[in-house]
Amino acid sequence: MRLWLRWTVFLWAVNAIPVTLGMAVNERIDHSCPPLKLEEKWYSNTNGSQEFTGFDLAEKFLLRKGTVTDDRPLFRLGSKPLIKSTESVLPSGLSHEYSLVTTFRLRKTTKKDRWFLWQIQDKAGDSQVSLVVDGGKKTLEFSALGLLKNNLNYVFKSRELHALFDRQWHKLGVSVRSSTLAVYVDCKLIERKLIEERDAVDMTGRSLITTRAEDGRPVDIELQEILLFCSPSLAEEDKCCESSGAACEFRESPDATAAPLITGYLHRMLSKSSQQAGERCQCLALKVKLTSFRVPPCLLMSERTVCPPYHPEHRRRMLNPAN
Repeated sequence: MRLWLRWTVFLWAVNAIPVTLGMAVNERIDHSCPPLKLEEKWYSNTNGSQEFTGFDLAEKFLLRKGTVTDDRPLFRLGSKPLIKSTESVLPSGLSHEYSLVTTFRLRKTTKKDRWFLWQIQDKAGDSQVSLVVDGGKKTLEFSALGLLKNNLNYVFKSRELHALFDRQWHKLGVSVRSSTLAVYVDCKLIERKLIEERDAVDMTGRSLITTRAEDGRPVDIELQEILLFCSPSLAEEDKCCESSGAACEFRESPDATAAPLITGYLHRMLSKSSQQAGERCQCLALKVKLTSFRVPPCLLMSERTVCPPYHPEHRRRMLNPAN
């Protein structure tokens, strides 16, 4: 009887351990993405309704802000290797699906270099996941570990990638999903590839950014941002609102004071059924004085012209400035 009980307890424990571990892994994945504070432009770049989660790699690698250009600071990469422990960069782990978004400009001396934009290594120094920019071949390479510990390597060779090497500012976005990998340049889809299943990333090694493959030193580029989002859709939804010619609706901060909108007056005027079609506007003479109130002096609607509802005291003072 005792032997039977021992075997029952043993089998229960064996079956329970994987379940417990699975719950722990899932819990870690679900809570691995801390809130990410971003510039206000990001709320216009995307739909503006979601919470951004992920990691600011420039902040994690303690990059110092240098020269300001285009109203945005550049980060100084310095001369020391930009290498830190992965656990300090990604303390909660890396989401299985994510986006990497960065804005940079190559210099003349480095436009043909081969360098790691981002890489995670294990303790032995073997690559777990990496994104390589090859200026000589004008390609982009993404590598990861497969489920069988095999190396998965995907090279993007589209001619539209050549813009990255023209020494102008460009935004590069990479969306990594379970079965697809997509590359965006200046918020335009360049290429999408099907990929094999990837193994979990070993977080006990080191991480590096903007590092030359030749000697491990920081590549000589101008960097404005390098962000790792825990959502693969961020690279897809980005609209590059900071670029000239981008059609975006910028959202004002809550404490901003906006001028009255014509649509508000239009709604109120249309609701007044008593307004006669032949009524003439009597406020044209007040146009110059009313501009200081940031109120449109008159609204022309189809065949009639009407005046907005000014405050009686304002109207009296404008009609009789001497008083």
